[in-house]
Amino acid sequence: MSHSYCNPLKHRSHEQVLVSVHQRQDQGLDVLWKMVIVLLTCVLISLPISADSTGSTLPNIYILGTGGTIAGTGSSETDLTDYTAGVLDIDSLIASVPELPLYANLTGEQICDIDSSQMTPEIWLNLSRRINELVQDPAIDGVVVTHGTDTMEETAYFLNLVVKSEKPVVMTGSMRPSTALSADGPLNLLDAVILAGSPEALGKGVLILLNSQINGARETTKTNTEMVGTFRSPDFGLFGYMDGTTPRLYRQSLKNHTTASEFDVSGLSHLPRVDIVYLYPGMDQTAIDAFIAHKTEGFVIASLGNGGMPDSVHSALLKAVDKGIPVVVSSRTGTGVCTTEESRFISADSLNPQKARVLLMLALTQTQDPEEIARMFRIY
Repeated sequence: MSHSYCNPLKHRSHEQVLVSVHQRQDQGLDVLWKMVIVLLTCVLISLPISADSTGSTLPNIYILGTGGTIAGTGSSETDLTDYTAGVLDIDSLIASVPELPLYANLTGEQICDIDSSQMTPEIWLNLSRRINELVQDPAIDGVVVTHGTDTMEETAYFLNLVVKSEKPVVMTGSMRPSTALSADGPLNLLDAVILAGSPEALGKGVLILLNSQINGARETTKTNTEMVGTFRSPDFGLFGYMDGTTPRLYRQSLKNHTTASEFDVSGLSHLPRVDIVYLYPGMDQTAIDAFIAHKTEGFVIASLGNGGMPDSVHSALLKAVDKGIPVVVSSRTGTGVCTTEESRFISADSLNPQKARVLLMLALTQTQDPEEIARMFRIY
């Protein structure tokens, strides 16, 4: 039996053949596109979602500007000390670091525009109120404060005692103005934003970040007039540092702060007046008498060594205590616990004079009882 092969195209018209070919081509393209779409979908599903492509996974960081060297400008790139602080506003600072949007969704606000040598307790109160408003917003993950370095440690310690949240609050600034060759401000700001958006910074209190070093508000002090590595914690060491764009934290303070603090300044328009008396050989009571005449409410003494002072100063301070003016004794050495032998004076513990002044101001908003104030100096 013979078999014949039937060619289906043989019995169809030319037009029918063309239509059939085109239909098969279209069907092939449809299959090809479907395969491409499936492959692309698989690739996209396998890739991690990019934080900077959607913004949905980036932290929301609020930056408050107060001026300072980080916002300063000089006449040339080599003017590292002869410049004007607080020239640039916070929006200009943010715009000067184009990498910032890769790490956070940012909002900027100007609180003041000053050299931090002009900082006042009234600005502290305004700043703390604004931060406490911001951290209550569930959409805000952290706050960065740009600040001059001269009084940064005092502002940081004040905020450490009055901010009522575990959300990160990070202070930063710079030692060189924005116009300087190798200005340190841009990297400091980037590091601060990354740290403020980091889970590792939660509950650590107010942090100070410059020169890629992370320090706590209570122990940190400015130690050099010009060098970028000026902020240090002489007694207890830094909390950690920035490893590239990764915060590395190794310790935290055991002293009360933020949510564990009893101080509430939300309804205050001013803080009690507290004055620092810096002691030296041969000093008499002139400065003490002058401060009392001008209605001081408390004294912090930068003593000689571990509470040492001339007899004339000692007698004048005891008279101040008799008038109901508390006397807190710190040391001009800059490190160590001050264990004054005078029972009527209050030890500053390990706080330097400028930090002790901040705590005494806040203590006096609560009480004038020396024993209660001494308790506060033991736990904060």
